[in-house]
Amino acid sequence: MSRRLPPAAGQSARTACARALLRGGVAEKSGEPVPAAVLAERVGWCADLVSAMTAGVLAEHWATCDVALLAGGVDAGGRRLPSQAWMALRRLGWTATAPAGVTVNDRIARMAQEQAGRLLRSAHWRAELTAGVLATRPADPLNRTAGEWDAVRAAIPGGRDLPATVIKARTRQIAAFVRAQGRLPADVCELEGVPRAARMLVLAACDRQQATIRRSESEPGRALLRLQLPTRPDPRSYADWTWVACPITLPPTVPADAVLHLPTLRPRDGSVRADIAYTHPVPAARRVGHTIALGVDWGLNTVFSAGAVGLHADGRLTALGAGAQFRAAGVLAKQHRLRRLGEHLHAKTGRYQRLLDGCAPHPALEGKQARLAEESRRLSARRRHLNDALAWAAARWVVDQAIAAKATVIYVEDLRSLEAAGMGRTLNTRLSQQVRGQIAGHIRHLAAESGIAVVSVPARNTSKHCPHCLSVLRHRKAPDRPTVAGWKWAWCPECGWQGDRDQGAWQRIAARGLTHQATTVTDRASGAMAIGSVVDKLEARAVITPPTPKTRRTDRSKTGPTRRRTPRPAPRRRRAPSPARPAGRAGQRPEGHAHTGRTGLPRAAHRHQGVTTISTTTSRHRPRGAALGAGFHLHAHATPPRWAPPTPDATPDTGSPS
Repeated sequence: MSRRLPPAAGQSARTACARALLRGGVAEKSGEPVPAAVLAERVGWCADLVSAMTAGVLAEHWATCDVALLAGGVDAGGRRLPSQAWMALRRLGWTATAPAGVTVNDRIARMAQEQAGRLLRSAHWRAELTAGVLATRPADPLNRTAGEWDAVRAAIPGGRDLPATVIKARTRQIAAFVRAQGRLPADVCELEGVPRAARMLVLAACDRQQATIRRSESEPGRALLRLQLPTRPDPRSYADWTWVACPITLPPTVPADAVLHLPTLRPRDGSVRADIAYTHPVPAARRVGHTIALGVDWGLNTVFSAGAVGLHADGRLTALGAGAQFRAAGVLAKQHRLRRLGEHLHAKTGRYQRLLDGCAPHPALEGKQARLAEESRRLSARRRHLNDALAWAAARWVVDQAIAAKATVIYVEDLRSLEAAGMGRTLNTRLSQQVRGQIAGHIRHLAAESGIAVVSVPARNTSKHCPHCLSVLRHRKAPDRPTVAGWKWAWCPECGWQGDRDQGAWQRIAARGLTHQATTVTDRASGAMAIGSVVDKLEARAVITPPTPKTRRTDRSKTGPTRRRTPRPAPRRRRAPSPARPAGRAGQRPEGHAHTGRTGLPRAAHRHQGVTTISTTTSRHRPRGAALGAGFHLHAHATPPRWAPPTPDATPDTGSPS
């Protein structure tokens, strides 16, 4: 955190990013207003200069030896390299040169070196991964044996904890290179090629001689960004660079006590988007010492099943309520519809390209291909925005559940090793299209605001064993179909517990996390917390104590008639016939409910998305609005939490949230 805002005791510094839009500015020297379109043009000129200089640095130093030298952190003289990428490149003597005839200041070169240094540093891990896969390449790379898997993991730094899907993806990429070139690639630089430099301005690499940002003292929701921009695409002298003051309206997510940092500017579609970084104090998340935890289990249509578990002073674990679910069947149906449409457009575009490759120039066919390519790009953007909206909504729901339950930790099922293979065409596609990594990242981001720790828990046997006695469960299709084999409904033959499969899974995840919290480790680079493995001794204590059955204080058994006998019982319905209906208006109905004109149940009653599984319906759930392109929030559903009442001997506070 900035020196002006040191964190207090029990707090930590949290750096986040908020997006804003530059809607214009004012030229400081002349006082003339700069419209948004002109500002976007001038920022684009500067971004083009930085991108060209970055591409020159990457083309010169895109080699395995240079990548390893920069990632090693030590220069030729044995001195430690600075953490800032542009300073490290200058220590190594890697300079960024402006195009011939163009005049730029030293801060423009800093931004180019910063972007190039970040790209080169990020390639080091991929270089080690590629080298390990190439060094242990078996005869059949796509079907490794157990011994071959051990060999490739040993050849990769940190390969023991690396998901198998990452190694398989790199293996398929190498196989594609072999099919195209007829030989193996030498290293990652040959496999991937020189990375492309993005059109952006990383102002964090500059100082006040290039850009400054200051928050308004009277209006905390506004800030002023000052920066130097060129007045022409190829500035010939320093006179072609002028100062522009750009007012920024900060998003409401930026706290009033946050320290603002210089943003990253991205010109796009005639506007300038600013990624504003800010730092503010938040409660420090604890690694151990948790008594109330929220367990989160992943699903398919049911994105999440979550519930709270409390750890008592005597070591007992109890479920603090019935749990809840976040369902997005409608959103996922729309996502699959867009995916099928995208695959169709991709196939047609490829067909047009093959036709163009074997014939003379054809303007009409080229125009069709260009239109289809643009439509495919827009469709991909729609899918990306839909995934982003779903990820933020699901993450916000999980964190809100933890806050309502007064939980200090969220235990998330670790499914990084899950592979979408061998489960059927439909299920494989649905699993591969999930955005679990994006949701988990958003959960960590939002939970840090409240000081809630997010810990990954091994997923082994969370849905297989009973949460009350750890016996092997038996799965059936539904509670009212106990003889039909299935996977959704679970019951224990030992203790008699039964419930939804996901309901038992979140109890197992939370119980495993609370009993293994002493083994939680924190990654130094990312700060992510995780429980590496399951300890049998601790797992034996991860048992949810069933609630004590309530006893009735009075005997309410039926020993006589329910209603009192009266001399003249009132009829339950009027015996008078319905009056005649006048023309043009409805008559009075003497019995029953008022007629509303509805011929079926309300729309929500047709969704069949209850908390637990039941097969009383004979029709398949079809989200009608999602198939027709309805809105997002109409098809994302969350059950409200139902918390258990407080118990006298309970250590954690299990009362209802205020």
